[in-house]
Amino acid sequence: MADLGEENKVSGVFGGVEFNPNDNNNNGNNDNFQQVPQDAGTIRNTAKNLPTKYGFWSKFKAFWLQEIDWNREIKVELTPYQQKVEDEINDFLHQDITWNKVHDFLFQEVSFRSKKNV
Repeated sequence: MADLGEENKVSGVFGGVEFNPNDNNNNGNNDNFQQVPQDAGTIRNTAKNLPTKYGFWSKFKAFWLQEIDWNREIKVELTPYQQKVEDEINDFLHQDITWNKVHDFLFQEVSFRSKKNV
């Protein structure tokens, strides 16, 4: 460590910053903090056992970027009424369409008067 007025040159680091993680000058004042070296010249004090408050965007990003197992089976349980409606929709969508049915639909008799006037 350089004393006041002395210059310590360190190559490969912007500004000539020297980091010495073995230098313990805390004198016991920071009992709850742990010094964690990140990069040369950067020390972040992190307190132990602090609660973490997650904001909306952190929760949104965690949900949006979660890992998804695409091979997992998804089970859907329907109520009896929902099952009845689903069966009716499937029957309608998967019905047999023949030329006779199409012909009967297109050439059916259409009246423009109500039945009361006839």
